[in-house]
Amino acid sequence: MTAPAVSVVICVYTEDRWEDILAAVASVRAQSRPALETLVVVDHNPALLDRLAAEYKEAHGPVRVLANAGPRGLSAGRNTGVAASKGEVIAFLDDDAVAERDWLRHFAEGYADPRVLAVGGRTEPVWASGRRPPWFPEEFDWVVGCTYRGLPPGRVRVRNVLGGNASFRRAAFELAGGFATGIGRDGDRRPLGCEETELCIRISRARPDAVLLIDDRAVIHHRVPEVRERFAYFRTRTYAEGLSKALVARSVGAAKGLESERRYTTRVLPAGIVRGLRDAVLARPGGAGRAGAIVAGVLGAAGGYAVGSVQARRGGPWFAVPPVEVGG
Repeated sequence: MTAPAVSVVICVYTEDRWEDILAAVASVRAQSRPALETLVVVDHNPALLDRLAAEYKEAHGPVRVLANAGPRGLSAGRNTGVAASKGEVIAFLDDDAVAERDWLRHFAEGYADPRVLAVGGRTEPVWASGRRPPWFPEEFDWVVGCTYRGLPPGRVRVRNVLGGNASFRRAAFELAGGFATGIGRDGDRRPLGCEETELCIRISRARPDAVLLIDDRAVIHHRVPEVRERFAYFRTRTYAEGLSKALVARSVGAAKGLESERRYTTRVLPAGIVRGLRDAVLARPGGAGRAGAIVAGVLGAAGGYAVGSVQARRGGPWFAVPPVEVGG
């Protein structure tokens, strides 16, 4: 079976990440299995749009710069990229990450089974300070957009992929529509998320025999700025995750919306607390801090979920699932 052609979408929003954006695009152009095209989607920033258009006007290789055609935010930017893309598979890369050379090759191999509608990869943090903060638990690396302790190794079936390092078969968007707007990131505003979780659950509902995979050989390296190494960001992000989970649970039901989270909170996190306390007893750096951060993270997410659930019952913040006119 011929491996599918892959379009890569990189959503961008600020000139503050100019060097990161160039590095992300360069990493795609250096793939051992070339992308069909790279689409850089700019989120309502005319100055950045013009600058990138000039940068890649004479580019060697298929790099296209587009304006987000929908409302402000990451979800609409991704939907714009999907609509403009030509590949059978659409891969997404964060604008502050670089992909390893075989990233797309591992993605493409995952689609040998026609039931596979999504393949995600492993995201490693690149800490601005040069090392992980001693108090920062690996179980909460999702706070900084990275693969966290508790995910199974290898190429395995999962409920959902993680959006900054993921790919979807075009048919997935034809079946289920696009990324929900009003739930994901919007620049530097409150760091909401879960738009890829909600999409993956919708895909599985639309096609019950669908297979969604994570292949930990498809690696990207994600920059973590100094501000995100601080406990204040950790607390804000875990609370926002709770708000997002409440929106997802309202859309797809708590049973499916919190299916993976139950195992995570009842098995992975308690084991992390025990490890942290053991390290504290053994006088290893950061042990007590990691245990405390896990507890604080759980409480923050639970608080956000409670507030989000109340808002949902009162007809508060909601999101929309737009149809996507897929290209090709």
